[in-house]
Amino acid sequence: MYKHAIITGGSSGIGKAIAKLLVQSGSSISIIARTQTKLDSTKAELETLKIHPNQQILAIFADVSEREQIESAIASAIMQLGVPDLLITSAGIAHPGYFAELPVAIFEQTMAINYFGTLYCIKAALPSMIQQRKGHIVAISSGAGLIGLYGYTPYSPSKFAVRGLAESLRGELKTAGIDISIVYPPDTDTPQLVAENKTKPLETKLITQSAQTMTAEKVAFDILLGIKRKAFVITPGIEMSLLMRFHSLFAPILQWYFDRIVRRSRHIKEPNNNNA
Repeated sequence: MYKHAIITGGSSGIGKAIAKLLVQSGSSISIIARTQTKLDSTKAELETLKIHPNQQILAIFADVSEREQIESAIASAIMQLGVPDLLITSAGIAHPGYFAELPVAIFEQTMAINYFGTLYCIKAALPSMIQQRKGHIVAISSGAGLIGLYGYTPYSPSKFAVRGLAESLRGELKTAGIDISIVYPPDTDTPQLVAENKTKPLETKLITQSAQTMTAEKVAFDILLGIKRKAFVITPGIEMSLLMRFHSLFAPILQWYFDRIVRRSRHIKEPNNNNA
C-alpha cells in the first residue's frame, strides 16, 4: 500500500490497470491524463474498488507534453494528497508508418509525450521526494526501446530516450534515497495497440504478428511485483526478459529475420499493385 501514488496516463491501458491494483491494495492515487471524459469514468470506476473510506482518488487533467500543465497537475496532487511514494509515467503514444511518409510533426509529438512528458513529470515530483528521502519512480519504456522496429521510427527513438534517462538517473537518485525502475512491456492489449494497428505498415504487422501480446492487467501485476522487489529493470513476460538480457547478441539475428519478412511482404504487395 502507498500513501500516495501518481500515475500519468492513468485513465487507460497499462496506467489504468496499475491504478486499479493500487486502489485494491488500499493506496490513495492521483491519475493524470488529457481526456476529461476518460478521467471521469476511470475515477468513478476506481471509487468502487476502494477498500477503506480514508482512501482518496484524484483525477487531474493535464497533457504531459505541456510542461506548465504537468507541473501544475503534480503540484496540485502533492498539495492535496502529499508527497508521492510512487510516481509512474505511463502516458505515451505511438503512430507507426513509413519514415518517408510520416510528417515531422508526428516525430515531434511522439518525443514530446513519450520522452519529455516523462522528464517533466520526474522533474516536477523529484524535489519533494528528495526532501523526504524516499520514493520510487517508474518510467515505462517498451520492447521497442531495446531494439528498433521497422515502421516505428517515431516511437522507438522516444522509448530509447526514456531508457537512457532512467539509466543515467539511477546512480544519481540512489544517493538521494530514491529508487527508479525502467519497464519494457511487450505488445499489450490496450486502446493504444488498437490505434497503432490502424497505421502499421504491412511489414510491421508481419514482424509483430507472432510476438507475445499480454493483457494490461498481467503487465500491471508484473510491474507492481518488480516495484516491490525494487528491481531497476522490469520485463513483463518471458520474451521481454530474454530480449533485455540478450538483445545485443540477438540484434543481428533479429535484423536478418526482419529483413526476410520485409522481402516477403514485397511479394504480398506486388499482386495487389498489378491488379490495381
